[in-house]
Amino acid sequence: MDDRLYIDPELVQFYDLENEGGDDVDFIMRFVGDARSVLDLGCGTGALTAMLADGRAVTGADPAPAMLDVARKRPGGEHVEWVEGDARSLRLAKGFDLVLLTGHAFQVFLTEEDQRAALDTIAAHLAPGGRFIFDSRNPLAREWLEWGPDDSRRTIAHPTFGLVEAWNDAVQDAASGIVTYDTFYRVPADGRQFHARSHIAFPAQERLAAMMTEAGLAVDRWLGSWQGAAYAPDMGEIIPIGRKA
Repeated sequence: MDDRLYIDPELVQFYDLENEGGDDVDFIMRFVGDARSVLDLGCGTGALTAMLADGRAVTGADPAPAMLDVARKRPGGEHVEWVEGDARSLRLAKGFDLVLLTGHAFQVFLTEEDQRAALDTIAAHLAPGGRFIFDSRNPLAREWLEWGPDDSRRTIAHPTFGLVEAWNDAVQDAASGIVTYDTFYRVPADGRQFHARSHIAFPAQERLAAMMTEAGLAVDRWLGSWQGAAYAPDMGEIIPIGRKA
């Protein structure tokens, strides 16, 4: 993990301001059902993780200490077991009723080797009868085309800096399919600017299906949105829901 967007406290301070939850959080809170134990891989600052911990045994794992520092301090964070760990190699020697990898965290794994390793980790932590769910943006939707400065420019209310200008820029490598995107924050009051460069992969649904089979995972449903619509090639999301094969 070398992405400043997640490891540098100066950038992490903007994370929750840009990720307040929405349909994905609402779906997961319904989907968790009667699961008594949950593993949230790539939990980030732990907003969803802490919500899930009400009456459940919940573990949140993330490789970025700066994100976990925020997670531990949030309301409800004291009820979560926070673990610094990478979803490619984490092994907790116990199973869970539900394993999550949401927030498009799967896309930070740029190679098929790393993607398969993350899927192996999901499989390794599923208790008998356990379920998994994760999300990845559909490459056919070409969402990165909307991440240019003109389309992405926005204003964020920061509790210390006041109004902050934010924007992105993005380019796809045609050979690998990997998208490199830049995130910028500028404080108009004093001219300070923060910047991070990130890289994410956009694996196709067919390749994801093959890798999950190789990892011993069976998909019961493919969703194309967090509103619950079934996956179709023109949908923006790829959301597999399943169990051990």
